[in-house]
Amino acid sequence: MEQLNLGIGTRLQHTHYGPGVIVGIRYATYLISFINHGVKEIDKNDQQLDEIIPENVTEEIETHSDIERSLLKILRLWGGQTEIVPLGDKWRGGTMILHSGDKSIKPKEVPIEVFFHKIVMARDRLRVLEQQINGHKMLSDEDKINLQQYITRIYGSFTTFNVLFRNKEQWFVGEKGAGE
Repeated sequence: MEQLNLGIGTRLQHTHYGPGVIVGIRYATYLISFINHGVKEIDKNDQQLDEIIPENVTEEIETHSDIERSLLKILRLWGGQTEIVPLGDKWRGGTMILHSGDKSIKPKEVPIEVFFHKIVMARDRLRVLEQQINGHKMLSDEDKINLQQYITRIYGSFTTFNVLFRNKEQWFVGEKGAGE
């Protein structure tokens, strides 16, 4: 059998180890994760190794760009999921009251948990935006740095709300804290 030149993620069948998937590639060998035997290093010329060609290959997994599109679709679908961030105990069950300067307008009461959740969602969406900027292929490094500076300033504007967070590692950090 000729030497197999396959990529990571290729499904294989080995007569001794059974089905597996390539998880690493070296010059003359594959690192293959077998279902019942763990990861084994197998020579590319091994006569007991055959590629499994799936019958129903979907377009989603045929190219790297398609994989990237599928991953982005998943990230967008689950992008609304937020990290569970504990509210400072002193604020539990509290209410935020907004009084207008116009005394004829009734004050607005917002449960502190609702307000806190919106702050956390804004922070999480800033993080996603930051990741998208960093991974953007069309932006120059200078453009990325300029956009990053705006995001850092937004974080700085949110530092007022750090009083709501129980854990300091979940605080917003602006320009002054970014360089520390």
